[in-house]
Amino acid sequence: MPTPSEPGARASGGGIALCVPEIAGNEWSYVKDCLDTGWVSSVGAYVDRFEGSLAEYVGTKFAVATVNGTSALHVALRVAGVEPGDEVLVSTLTFIAPANAIRYAGAWPVFIDAEPEFWQMDPQCVADFLEKQCAWSDGVLRNRATGRRVSALLPVHILGHPVDLDPLRALARKFGLPVIEDATECLGASYRGERVGRGGDIACFSFNGNKIITTGGGGMIVTDNEAWATRAKYLSTQAKDDPVEYKHREIGYNYRLTNIQAAIGCAQMEQLDGIIAAKRRIAATYRSALADLPGVTPMREAAWAASNAWLFTVRIEPMAFGRSSRELLAALGREGIQTRPLWQPMHRSAAHAGSQCVGGEIADVLWSECLSLPCSAGLSASEQERVTTAIQNLAGATAP
Repeated sequence: MPTPSEPGARASGGGIALCVPEIAGNEWSYVKDCLDTGWVSSVGAYVDRFEGSLAEYVGTKFAVATVNGTSALHVALRVAGVEPGDEVLVSTLTFIAPANAIRYAGAWPVFIDAEPEFWQMDPQCVADFLEKQCAWSDGVLRNRATGRRVSALLPVHILGHPVDLDPLRALARKFGLPVIEDATECLGASYRGERVGRGGDIACFSFNGNKIITTGGGGMIVTDNEAWATRAKYLSTQAKDDPVEYKHREIGYNYRLTNIQAAIGCAQMEQLDGIIAAKRRIAATYRSALADLPGVTPMREAAWAASNAWLFTVRIEPMAFGRSSRELLAALGREGIQTRPLWQPMHRSAAHAGSQCVGGEIADVLWSECLSLPCSAGLSASEQERVTTAIQNLAGATAP
């Protein structure tokens, strides 16, 4: 059971949680159907249905359900050709999952800084690395500093807002790199009129308890590449080679989503557009209420993007606001309002010490100054007013 400090947990005692799932449709009915029929494990009609509905929604030809978003990333890296000893360019301002998945594949992350406008992977840093710090050797692109092959680009769409993909895709074509999108926080968002998840060669989603929709856990791989989709399903089901005999040519993974989880996912997909509409209304209300507050800068939305407003995040500049983001977090916590800082940038993580980083200064500032506010799809107007009033009252106040 989650605790109130975890995203996705409901606050107790009249508190306001950061982001909780919206369970308001056919979840109970579909799960009961699984229990009544006995189809509870990783084979069942709801798995196929969930895959089909997600692929149709995103606009890809194929989808493969997995047990979580991290496993989806691991399998996507493998089917895209990432091999042990390779390097993969990945956002440094991200939850740790994509960096860990790169290591699961035996490869090494090269961390790329965020850009200051929308806080996503900076295409200029990618260009600087590929054009100035890499060289071709016998037809292989290698990092001059390490000698390792550079084999993929993994942009992470954070906080519900897409990365600017056009310049990244141009660089990927120039250097022969597949683009693996980490879209785990971005289901339903759009980039230049197309849904996020179809802009690269393969993409991954997450359905953790605090995501835009949830299956409790769960993930999904989407792609238009039939061979990659077939191999992803093969690897995620223990690489079984015979439909009857238990024979295996290579090492696979027990990464398949269960029918019960997929049943919840099917019910959640039916509500997705309404959830996103609610999240965007909440984001608009925050922007309006906090617009004139010194030292508070809401996350912006690019003209070429439509965010799903997954986690509404503000930047707190301590000199102008009167206290730091962490002091505000503590003060709001004392009032029963749960907030959350951004993730420690990956180039600062002891778990990935020694990995190369291009830039990092922007990510460091955002980590220090940003705070995500309560933004559950079911957040009431009175609850949101309580949050904004508390922030307004704390502005300029002396921190205890």
